[in-house]
Amino acid sequence: MDWGNVTAEDLIEALREVDWSSPPRPLSEFFSRFTVPRSYAKWNSRLKCNLYYYRTNYFILIVLIVGLGFLRRPVAVLAAILTALSIAFLNDSFAGTFSEKVTRIVRQFSPHLAAKMRPPLTPVIRGRPSSKRTIHICGRPCWVFVFIFSSVSFILWYVSCGLLTVLWALAIALLATVLHASFRTPNLKARLNTFREEFRAVWRNYSEL
Repeated sequence: MDWGNVTAEDLIEALREVDWSSPPRPLSEFFSRFTVPRSYAKWNSRLKCNLYYYRTNYFILIVLIVGLGFLRRPVAVLAAILTALSIAFLNDSFAGTFSEKVTRIVRQFSPHLAAKMRPPLTPVIRGRPSSKRTIHICGRPCWVFVFIFSSVSFILWYVSCGLLTVLWALAIALLATVLHASFRTPNLKARLNTFREEFRAVWRNYSEL
């Protein structure tokens, strides 16, 4: 897969649709080999490849760095959790998995309520969905939960007076992520993984025809 031809919009769309439930890469692989890219094109390709391949590691790294800045601010910790969830809900795979687990738990106590939490059926015309599939969480559109969690987290940030702290922590976390993705040399396993993900995407699009 030629990551040099992949735009930032394509990378964001891929990160939004990819499965984030996979475990993080081992630390021995994550901190294995670092080299300086020889050109801007090499750096651009390496950055996108590593951001996609080590996505779970980077997410954990950002959460840990931001969390360390709020050890003495419990309200800010709750705000950070809600902010992380609101961002995670933008990923279709995470939103679907979260909805299924919550519905399964609710079904144990109230099957009637769990039935109402099922996503609505998408009309099918001539074997194809009539419109683009909308991700639902507990029977509601995904954007509803993103809006609610983001609003509550913003209020908690304001109450805890930790907005400046989170901006500094987030800047450090993003800087660490970009530096690692820039100097970590992609191995053969990373390239094969991206080829496999590309094949899955092509096969998924073919099966929907």
